[in-house]
Amino acid sequence: MENFIQGLVTAFREGLEALLIIIILLKFLEKTNNEDLKKNLWYGLYAGLGASFIFGAVLKAISDGIGGMGATAKLWESAASLVAVIFIITFIIWMINHGTQIKQHIEGKANLNLSPKGIFWLVAFMVAREGAEIVLFQFAGKYSLLSVLIGLILSISLAVALYYSLLKVQLQTIFNITLAYLILQAGFLLGYSIHEGLSAAKELSLLTSENPIFIKAFNLSETIFNHKEGILGMPLYVSIGWYSKPEWIQFLLQYGLTAFLFAYWIRQSKKEETITAKIA
Repeated sequence: MENFIQGLVTAFREGLEALLIIIILLKFLEKTNNEDLKKNLWYGLYAGLGASFIFGAVLKAISDGIGGMGATAKLWESAASLVAVIFIITFIIWMINHGTQIKQHIEGKANLNLSPKGIFWLVAFMVAREGAEIVLFQFAGKYSLLSVLIGLILSISLAVALYYSLLKVQLQTIFNITLAYLILQAGFLLGYSIHEGLSAAKELSLLTSENPIFIKAFNLSETIFNHKEGILGMPLYVSIGWYSKPEWIQFLLQYGLTAFLFAYWIRQSKKEETITAKIA
């Protein structure tokens, strides 16, 4: 029963992370008259799903060949998360630097030119990253197929509900929600990449557990803030990338990147306001 619940929660969490990116991008495309790019989003989704099964099967074969899955899975998650960070940061910087155009569009003065390839690769990689993790665990027999399917159905149901609840939201609100969430995801994925990379290094005996790099910033894993199964910790993990026991290096780099991107956004917004005021 415990294995079933863990599989359901993992599939729900990983599925929702990818689907949240998709629904906010869908609304963003609709509100900026870029609905023709929806096909690129769906192509990215399909490519990501296909890649998930391929990656999962390949990683399972590798793990069987070297006699263990733990380090293999963690190395994959670390590398994939790092690549995803690069994709997301690129899109974040684009959104921040085109803030003026977005405001002009709201006023009916301009259209936004988004990159079809950028939309495709952002969605494809996010879906492949989350999907490969689920498939890898299922192939390895860690979770039952039924628990994974139920978790994915629940995540899809919640994502659809969230999508339709945003129908009447204004463009500027969609922009702010999208950008804020992507910034949080970028920080989370960087932290996740570091955490899984360190864990893999320990399992491969590249680093000992006594190494100072493993010192925790804090440990709330025995409380409701446990990021894997805590009542408050799990939703915080999905929404803002919360960790209940991060290493100091993970904590500093994750929230350092998050703070930097938010600061850059605020700085660019103020610069645009100054320019607009001078023109007016």
